[in-house]
Amino acid sequence: AELGLNEHHQNEVINYMRFARFKRGLCLKTVDSCFQDLKDSRLVEDTFTVDEVIDMLDGLRTVVHSEVESELINTTYTNVLLLRQLFSQAEKWYLKLQTDVSELENRELLEQVAEFEKSEFTSSGKKPSADLIKPKLAPLNEGGSELLNKTVACLQEENEKLKTRLKTIETQATAALDEKSKLEKSLKDLQMIQGDQKTNANQDITELENKVAALKCQLEATLNDSTANQKFLEENLVTTKHDLLKVQDQLSTAEKELEKKFQQTAAYRNMKEILTKKNEQIKDLRKKLSK
Repeated sequence: AELGLNEHHQNEVINYMRFARFKRGLCLKTVDSCFQDLKDSRLVEDTFTVDEVIDMLDGLRTVVHSEVESELINTTYTNVLLLRQLFSQAEKWYLKLQTDVSELENRELLEQVAEFEKSEFTSSGKKPSADLIKPKLAPLNEGGSELLNKTVACLQEENEKLKTRLKTIETQATAALDEKSKLEKSLKDLQMIQGDQKTNANQDITELENKVAALKCQLEATLNDSTANQKFLEENLVTTKHDLLKVQDQLSTAEKELEKKFQQTAAYRNMKEILTKKNEQIKDLRKKLSK
């Protein structure tokens, strides 16, 4: 049976369990002695009354209760001292340990501890070594040397990373300064070019202003001509509309006269008689077909 700890911590657990077994044995011996004292001091007669038996049991209960309570209190204080030792060592290295009280009633873990105790103290059949019987608390400075070495190694590794990063930053800064110098030179050249271009631009602007003024004059003249033309076109449009209305009226009159003349012709009358006869024949044929 194992507790999932390294060898050093497991030996510490074994030492504490040995201490707890010793204290538990003393407590049981004390309880046994309470019963033996009762036998030796009170059970000297062959018969007892009920009141005497009750009195003896009450006295025994009081003594056993006091012994067990005292032992439980002492066990609690002992566990507090053990935790104090562990927390003190952790605080030396600025660690914050945490405990889960609910796990103290985990039946599976309790059975695992019981199996571990059984395998270590009962079934092994071996006597504990002298080193385990009288353990000594490791000095705080030596107990944390491994952690200190790991911390130093981590710090050295971090330092190397920072050095590498610093070199990279220096390289980037140098490149940035070179780029800045090139940009400043380019800016000066650009400003000189812009100065020349500004002079040329002023000349171009003056020319453009003159052209715009000329175009504006042309536009105003064009607008005046357009206004006059528009008035002329509007007058022509009104006259044309009147003429169109007259022509439409004349065409309507001519169509009416033409239609009237056509109706008075012999061909029109003959065609009308023929259509009348054809309509009567069609009506007769429809009557025959319906019959």
